[in-house]
Amino acid sequence: MIDNLEGTSYKVIVHNENQTEISFTRTWEVGSSNAPLNVDKRFHYMAMSDERQRLMPMPNDRLTGETLDYKEAVLLKNPTNPEFKGEVDDKYFYSCENKDNQVHGWISSDPPVGFWMITPSNEFRTGGPVKQDLTSHVGPYVLAMQKEVASWPYSFPFSEDYVKSNQRGAISGQLLVDDWFTNKQPMPGSSVFVGLAPPGVAGSWQLESKGYQFWTQTDQNGNFLIKNVIPGTYSLFAWVPGTLGDYKYADDVTISQGTIVEARNMIFKAPRKGETLWEIGIPDRSAAEFFIPDPSPEFKIHNIELKLKSMI
Repeated sequence: MIDNLEGTSYKVIVHNENQTEISFTRTWEVGSSNAPLNVDKRFHYMAMSDERQRLMPMPNDRLTGETLDYKEAVLLKNPTNPEFKGEVDDKYFYSCENKDNQVHGWISSDPPVGFWMITPSNEFRTGGPVKQDLTSHVGPYVLAMQKEVASWPYSFPFSEDYVKSNQRGAISGQLLVDDWFTNKQPMPGSSVFVGLAPPGVAGSWQLESKGYQFWTQTDQNGNFLIKNVIPGTYSLFAWVPGTLGDYKYADDVTISQGTIVEARNMIFKAPRKGETLWEIGIPDRSAAEFFIPDPSPEFKIHNIELKLKSMI
């Protein structure tokens, strides 16, 4: 079976019996939706996680459907698979938080082929770890992602644009949370999201869309270590699940090759005017606890319970 991979231009970085490394490039223009590489395959099963996987509508099913309030949402009226009739196909159904987007893929039984997107690092993604972002919307988490994450940065790429592990640096520290309403003295911030992003004001990492970002979570004592940081100057940010506000370290930090920067005296003083009288929801940058009403009965709910084994 031979497939054509469509790209504007490419060059072979390395090619031998053990490895082939190819670079695809395309000059981006404002308003363009073209990608540097297009793999034109038609898969009919998608897996985003162990719980989120399903048979997929085909591209022609959208053409015969009804476009709803926005063009991405299409009501399937005459799909190839009759089970999908009445469902709404929408690429936003296949989004997830950046921190959870490690591997997803598509498979087909005829021909028996799969295509997987493995992401051992989110350093190239913007908006922070809990930003809802698209996957690619068209097997399961049985791939050894923990091994892939532990192996990052990979040692095998030869491209001069790729920054290897021995060319990177790190930063460590401890974050304390000072909220007089819950504790009389600053306490270690447990499971706090701490990250490096391009220099800016507190919270600017949420809107930044051009530079690298490196995130981790603190342990129960508020300690953290961010490894494999590309050298450069960053602001050090944090936010505490369950506590309002954004934290920014007093000074920007410069990461150099082979060094570990120690961030000292990190105390997040929670913004507060007085005691908490009542609150709606939890300040954790999630709407998980809010009520989600049932959809209109004219729309059929996606069946995400279908498992990969049903295809075997």
